[in-house]
Parts: sequence; structure tokens; C-alpha cells
Amino acid sequence: MIKNFTLGQYFNTASVIHKMDPRFKIIQIITLIVFLFLAPNFIGIGILAIAIIFILLISKVPLKMYLRNLKPIIAIIILTALLNIFYVTGGTVLVSWWIFTITTEGLLKAAFMATRIILMILISSVLTYTTTPTELTDAIESLLSPLKFIGLGEAVHTLAMMMTIALRFIPTLTDETDKIMSAQKARGADMESGGIFKRLRALMPILIPLLFSSVRRAYELAEAMDCRCYTGGKGRTRMKKLSPSLKDFVALFITIVICTSIILLRIF
Repeated sequence: MIKNFTLGQYFNTASVIHKMDPRFKIIQIITLIVFLFLAPNFIGIGILAIAIIFILLISKVPLKMYLRNLKPIIAIIILTALLNIFYVTGGTVLVSWWIFTITTEGLLKAAFMATRIILMILISSVLTYTTTPTELTDAIESLLSPLKFIGLGEAVHTLAMMMTIALRFIPTLTDETDKIMSAQKARGADMESGGIFKRLRALMPILIPLLFSSVRRAYELAEAMDCRCYTGGKGRTRMKKLSPSLKDFVALFITIVICTSIILLRIF
């Protein structure tokens, strides 16, 4: 399951999404996620689902890579659906046993929430699959640049760099965790049987090597940045300057139209 988690990886291909200004991508993806939670019914979710599926297709990233990110959260999706099935009342009662009651409203709410979570994971993956770490850093720093007027110029660059490095190392740490788990299983470690406390104790031989590996990688990264005379954002220039194009504004306009339709659905 861990090795199938691909969030944080960059998939290099020539698509319209890859060529967009990363600042516009961040703004539009965050906006779509927010409106996923504002959608009042299946019509709103359907509109957003069509838009998100269209974005996935034109990104030219294989759909199986997007679907891999759903595997680690299948348990969360199922748990959310079950809670809605058993605790949401209304509509026609389908099953009633002991303290459990399943109604048509509960089933609809479960499907609604599950769809919402799935779409949120899919659209979030688009950002890292289609944007390089350098572009992400520059975009985040540019979006937070107004904070420089209140004396947080260095903090803005540091925050952008930290967020980008964190995203960049998600697949690296995932691979490292999978290797450590495979090594421990080869030594006879049992991590899949017993109660919850036994399983938690079985994670210690994984967490400790992973912690040491993370610290070692952080030290090597800091040393590499120091060897390259990295001094932060002050006086730093960029090889590529961010500049929006016509397709960025067209995509922003389409996003505004979609969000406006969701607002109208909530009102009427």
C-alpha cells in the first residue's frame, strides 16, 4: 500500500496543465477544493466532478497514478461512508436492527461524502504531478509576497522552501518506509497480526530507522545547499520568471464560472 502512494511526485510530460503558471494552478486547485465542500447536492458535485475529470485527462498523467493515491485512504472513505449510513436519518427506512438504522438519506449522504473525498484527493494530486519543486517554491513565495511589506520577507521564502521540500520528500520517505518494512518482514517481524497495541509496538523497528534516515537526509540536503552557497531569498535571482499567459486567464475564468454555478445552487 505504501509503495503505491505517489503524492509528491512530478510526472514530466507536455500538457496544457504542465505549462500553466503555477500560481494560477495553486489558486484554482484550492478554490475547487473549497467549493467541493460548499457543493450542496449531487448536481454541484457532478459539475465539479466533470471539471476535475477533464483536468485529469488533459494533464496527460496516467489515471492509474491518480488512483494509486486513493489506496491509502480507502479505510477513511469506508469509515466516513459507514458513519453517514448509520447516523444520518431521513427518507425511507431500509433496514432497522438494534441501534442501527439504514435509510435512503443515509445512503445518499454516504455516497456524497465518499465522492467528495475522492475528488479532493484527485485534484490535489494534479498540483504535484504537473509542477516541479522549483516552480512550487517560486509560486508559493510569489503568492505570499504581500507579507514582505510587514517585514516577513525572509520568512516567506523560508516557508515556501520548507513546504516544497516537504512535498518533494514524501515519495522518498514512502520508498524508505517500504524498504524498511520489507527488511523487517524478511527478519521475521510480524506487523499484521494481533491487537492494536501489538501492532503499534511492531511499528517501533520501523519508526526508529525511518527517523534516523530522515535526519541523515536532512543533514545531507543542508550540507549540499551550503556547498552551493545557498543563502536564502535575499538577493536571489531566478532562471525562469513566472509570467501568466492567455490560457491561465481562460482557465481562471472557467473556474470562476464553475464556482458561480455552485453558489447559485446553494442560493436557489
